[in-house]
Amino acid sequence: QVELVESGGGLGQPGGSLRLSCEVRGFPLEYYPMAWFRQIAGTEREGVACLNKDDGYVYYVEGVRGRFTISKDVSKHTIYLQMNNLTPDDPGVYTCARYKRFSGSCESWSCLDYWGQGIQVTVAS
Repeated sequence: QVELVESGGGLGQPGGSLRLSCEVRGFPLEYYPMAWFRQIAGTEREGVACLNKDDGYVYYVEGVRGRFTISKDVSKHTIYLQMNNLTPDDPGVYTCARYKRFSGSCESWSCLDYWGQGIQVTVAS
């Protein structure tokens, strides 16, 4: 059964760091592009970072480029989002998601078929 389970959220300091994890269950991680999304209060959900399945290509939304890093450890069945230099614009609910195997396109932020439940990220001094 496909399941995505996020962890690692909580309180971060402005300028500090957090690392989010998404354990994937029920499918081979190496065969699917993956992404992180977020929904900031009062805004619509947006794509944050994505990772292609086999060539290492990554893409980031402009607001996090240079601060966030998406990666994966196939042996641990886990996708990561390293969040550095946190700002007051970053708090929200972060969710990992899986692209459809043959239809998903990393930069399109569309054609995703499974989502985690989301995890809260707060930034405060």
